[in-house]
Amino acid sequence: MQELSSRHLLGIKNITENDIQLILHTAKEFKEVINRPIKKVPSLRDITIANVFFENSTRTRLSFELAEKRLSADTINFSSAGSSVKKGETLLDTVNNILAMKVDMIVMRHSSPGAPHFLSNKIKANIVNAGDGTHEHPTQALLDAFSMQEKIGDLAGKRIAIIGDILHSRVALSNIFCLQKLGADVRVCGPKTLIPKYLTDLGVQVIDTVQEALAWCDVANVLRIQLERQQLKYFPSLREYSIYYGINKAMLDALEKPIVVMHPGPINRGVELSSDAADSNHAIILDQVENGVAVRMAVLYLLAQKN
Repeated sequence: MQELSSRHLLGIKNITENDIQLILHTAKEFKEVINRPIKKVPSLRDITIANVFFENSTRTRLSFELAEKRLSADTINFSSAGSSVKKGETLLDTVNNILAMKVDMIVMRHSSPGAPHFLSNKIKANIVNAGDGTHEHPTQALLDAFSMQEKIGDLAGKRIAIIGDILHSRVALSNIFCLQKLGADVRVCGPKTLIPKYLTDLGVQVIDTVQEALAWCDVANVLRIQLERQQLKYFPSLREYSIYYGINKAMLDALEKPIVVMHPGPINRGVELSSDAADSNHAIILDQVENGVAVRMAVLYLLAQKN
C-alpha cells in the first residue's frame, strides 16, 4: 500500500505531488462511502482525534468532526473560548494536557503562522493543520483540487484564477502550491494592495482586471475579503471593491466559454460574488463542502497508517 511521505499534514509546501495524488485518489473512494446508505467505516476505530481550535470555524471544524465520525474514530473537541488558554496557559501545555488523555492525532487551527510546525517538533501525535494564521490551509486546497478534477478532469495545463484578498488568505497560498504541483497554470487577480510581493518568486502572474481573469481561466476560485485580518484599510469601501472586483451572473453568462466558480466560504454575498452568481450553475460551492468530508477522511486515514 502507498503511504504519505510525512507523519503530519502541516502544509502543501511540505508534501510531494505523489502525496497529493494519493490523498485525492483515496478521497474518491471515501466519497463513494459517504454516498452509501450506511456512511460509516471502521477504519479508525481505535484512534482518538482531538480537534483543537484556537480560532472560530464552522465548515472546517464540522467537516473534520464528521470525517472522524464516518471513520469511527473517537473525537474530542477543544475551543480556546472558555478554556485555560484564557488563564494564560501556553499552547504546548494545552496540547500536552490533551495528549495525556491518550490522544493519537491533533487537528489544529491557530491564528499564529507556523503554530502546527512548532508543535510537530515537540509532540508524538500526528498533526493536521486546519489553518495557521495567513499561512496555509492544506485540506482546503486539497478539496478544491479534488472538486476541480471532478468538474474538468486532469488539472495539468488548466488555467486557474484566484480572485480576491490574496494577501490575508491561507487558502490562496495552499492552492498555489497544490495546483502548481499538479501542473496547473495559476494566476491571481485583486486590488494591488491585496496582492503580496512574494508571488513573483512563486512564478504566479497577476491579472489586473476581473474581466480579464474570467476570460482567461477555466476555474475562478473566488476568495472572501477578510476584514477581520485587516488592521489597515486596503481599499476605500466594500461597495467600491464590489464594483471593480465583484462577480455577477451576467458577467459569467457573457463569457464565450463555460467556467467553474468556486469559493471556500463563508461568502460575503454582494461583495465578491452576487447571489445569482453564487447560486448559478457555474458554481460548485456546495460540492466543495461535500468533498471536504471525503478529502479529510482520506487525510486522517492515511496519516493514521503512519503510526
